[in-house]
Amino acid sequence: MRLGDLVGAAPYLCGPETTLTEAALAMEGSDLGSLAVVEGMSLLGLVTERDLRDAIARGTDLERTPVSEVMAAEPDTFDPDLDVWDAAAWIAESGYRHLPVVDDEGVLLGVVSLRDLLKALIDTV
Repeated sequence: MRLGDLVGAAPYLCGPETTLTEAALAMEGSDLGSLAVVEGMSLLGLVTERDLRDAIARGTDLERTPVSEVMAAEPDTFDPDLDVWDAAAWIAESGYRHLPVVDDEGVLLGVVSLRDLLKALIDTV
């Protein structure tokens, strides 16, 4: 099974000026743990539950702070043809929980979560 097989119909996105509150509401409403931060067709970064938690712990103003201030900028990206077992090995090494999947032209196809990957691995055994 390939990583691209786990990508949904469209990635969940936000712009760099989206506030942390708006991002949290979007994540909660979609039951996701991250949002891809894009400008046009370019992936700028990922904002995750961890980023939101850390911002709250620091007392950040969630209503005024844009995701661009807390996101993981320029994240590693992954080819849709990557085998899910190789992706799992990368996650185990890196500690990341979200893998942005991009095609050869650099277009974001989606973000595969640790949960998505675990379900796929269970299906392969």
